[in-house]
Amino acid sequence: MKNQYLAWPALAATAALALSGCGTTEAPEKESAKETSVTVTDSRGKKVTLDGPAKRVVGTEWNVVETLVTLGVQPVGVADVKGYTAYDKSAPLTKDVKDIGTRGEPSVATVAGLKPDLIVATTDLSDSAIAQLSKAAPVVVVRSADASRQIDQMVDNVNLIAEATGTEEKAKSEIASFHKAIEDGKKKLSAAGLGGKEVAFADGWQEGNQVSVRPYVKGSLLADVNTELGLVSPWKLEGDKAYGLAATDVEGLTKIGDARFAYIANDSDGGDPFADGLKDNAVWKSLPFVKKDQVHRLPDGIWMFGGTAAMREYIDALVGALTA
Repeated sequence: MKNQYLAWPALAATAALALSGCGTTEAPEKESAKETSVTVTDSRGKKVTLDGPAKRVVGTEWNVVETLVTLGVQPVGVADVKGYTAYDKSAPLTKDVKDIGTRGEPSVATVAGLKPDLIVATTDLSDSAIAQLSKAAPVVVVRSADASRQIDQMVDNVNLIAEATGTEEKAKSEIASFHKAIEDGKKKLSAAGLGGKEVAFADGWQEGNQVSVRPYVKGSLLADVNTELGLVSPWKLEGDKAYGLAATDVEGLTKIGDARFAYIANDSDGGDPFADGLKDNAVWKSLPFVKKDQVHRLPDGIWMFGGTAAMREYIDALVGALTA
């Protein structure tokens, strides 16, 4: 973390070639650095200038990594490759990607060794970590989440990363595909008589005999997607201002009444806290959605804080589960 790294050199300006001889004209000037450079304004309001559309890119958070892959830019470095592979299967990485350490503390030395022309980070990464990374390459920071405009924030992030990587056309098709998935999913739910139905989404984890439940309440990305699908969230809890997440326990599940219950677990990391952790719990077994068999575990590998690809997979999985 204490090593110093040289900033990337700017492209040298190219002088026009003068041609000698009577009646000849000057050859056209080659593209100057100014003409080929790319300048973007990131979530900090900071202007970041690149020598050109970024090709060798490092991602410090899984949502930006997913977005890079969906835009056709395979990152050269990713934080916690094993975790990403387990939790976000919607945008697979190539086998040669380099693990740069944890999402909260990426290795600056490893990143610098990859010689990236861009590092994409999020506001979840500390200012000190971003400052260290900026010694290795230009850093563009996207806002991790915003509970007041979650879907719009996701779209903004896709567009910002596309601008930095010269993949704006691909971004348009990705965003359009997401909106079409919403439209198609809403039609299927309506046709099945599920429009306006209550669906509660949560995840959870088990420590000993205790199961903690994390509701995705109003303002979470998944709750906002559900709303666009014509569903209603029964959660009355207030979430945090970034991600729209709350906290409760199995007793808290009694407050969502007759709502259907959907969740995502991960067999490679903790297993199923609901089906396994609560299988002998009297409160769990008494819940209306358990008695009615309206508990829906969605497939592993759908990243709940992801981008357009993960959200399309979530929509397909949820609509399929509800209409089965």
